[in-house]
Amino acid sequence: MPNINQKQHRLEERLARRYRADRRFRRLGLLAVFFGLACVLLLFVSIFSRGYSAFWQTQIRLPFTLTTESLKINSASELNRADYNGLVKQTLRTLFPEVKKRQEKRELYGLISTGAAHQIRELLLADPSLLGETIELWVPADDDVDMLFKGKINRNLAENERRISDLEMAWLDVLDGQDRVQKVFNRTFFTAGDSREPELAGIRGAVTGSFYTLLVTLALSFPIGVASAVYLEEFAPRNRLTDLIEVNINNLAAVPSIVFGLLGLAVFINFFGIPRSVPLVGGLVLTLMTLPTIIIASRAALRAVPPSIREAALGVGASRLQVVFHHVLPLAMPGMLTGTIIGMAQALGETAPLLMIGMVAFIVDIPGGLTDPATVLPVQIYLWADSPERAFLEKTSAAIMVLLLFLVFMNTAAILLRKQFERRW
Repeated sequence: MPNINQKQHRLEERLARRYRADRRFRRLGLLAVFFGLACVLLLFVSIFSRGYSAFWQTQIRLPFTLTTESLKINSASELNRADYNGLVKQTLRTLFPEVKKRQEKRELYGLISTGAAHQIRELLLADPSLLGETIELWVPADDDVDMLFKGKINRNLAENERRISDLEMAWLDVLDGQDRVQKVFNRTFFTAGDSREPELAGIRGAVTGSFYTLLVTLALSFPIGVASAVYLEEFAPRNRLTDLIEVNINNLAAVPSIVFGLLGLAVFINFFGIPRSVPLVGGLVLTLMTLPTIIIASRAALRAVPPSIREAALGVGASRLQVVFHHVLPLAMPGMLTGTIIGMAQALGETAPLLMIGMVAFIVDIPGGLTDPATVLPVQIYLWADSPERAFLEKTSAAIMVLLLFLVFMNTAAILLRKQFERRW
């Protein structure tokens, strides 16, 4: 009896140790999950706290006297070559007539963005009847002024430690006291292309370039990937050659993306002579990168279709081609589309392969086609992150927020598509 009791006691101790180990493992698992979620949350909070202010822009209201004398022209037919920069400077000197020194004038002119002259030009060219009138116009402030009113520049710092001088802050306080300063929704961020001036820079050019690049990628990768998956899964003989192809497809899915950029540089640009920094070559490179993902996902979707579907179709006299295209492929298409969306989301966030083919160039104009110079949103973020101006920092975070929004949308679409059309056998 003592031996039996001792054995039972040891057994209970071992079971207790196993239960304690199981509880420790569960706690560690939960801790790892919460730690991961906390890191992701910290990342999102950091990006949002830095980038939300980019969706607002500081503007200053100035009275512009639009006469031929102030514009230094003889008639309305010369509006294209009028001195709009001189008009802005003259308006500022009129508001602050006490400013006489050259350095002070330079600081005064720096309160207003260089885009103000372009804004007045576009306004007059659209409505020449304004010539001869005095209008009040809201124009964009300089990026440093914008940072000051957004609280990104500390007024209490010594003058030599901030980018705004005491004199400039005094002028801005006067304008603010006259209700000539306001913050409005920054439409320029969504409607303009890139610019050397942070207050004039926008993401429209990069978003358009991303659209054209992904359009080429989708048009090539989806049919090629689906056709490859159908052949390998339904028609290809089982031999060493097909085994080698399958192994290489799986290996290509793990190849670093920059390798595809080097391949695109060597083949599409150096060999075929396609121009650099265009959506066409970017789409070709991203097609090479996304094909393995689409092929693997499509083959998995084809395997998920029960063999009984094929056997039933063959039993009623359907050919092998009819079985695949009339029965198997429609049932596997939701899984294929899900894999394609995931592959496109991966392509949307890629930067390294596009850097190798020259899509890192500074592009101001909005691309109008597949062969126009363009950049993409991730590369635009890379360029802004490397800029020294403080205002580009918030635009970098804001562009990341837009990119994350697109990625979340695409992944959500893939999940909803799978849940809507997925069949369980």
